Amino acid sequence: MKYLLLGTSGCHLCELAEELIHECLVAEVDITVELIDIAEQIQWQADYATLIPVLLHTPTNKSLNWPFTKDDVETFINQNYD
Repeated sequence: MKYLLLGTSGCHLCELAEELIHECLVAEVDITVELIDIAEQIQWQADYATLIPVLLHTPTNKSLNWPFTKDDVETFINQNYD
């Protein structure tokens, strides 16, 4: 299962989100999270620039916008298993 973490470099909230997500995924070997810097990706800027960090589930295009907690991330991931 693939997710994108949309953010930008130098964003302290994005760094916090990345740490939080990785804590949730320690035991999940079938999940990958790719970091996307939206400053370098124009197609993401219009929809997500004011919402970052955003965890995006690519197959369904569902997103989890900041602020989120570890419980929120776990719930979001579990919802996408169904």
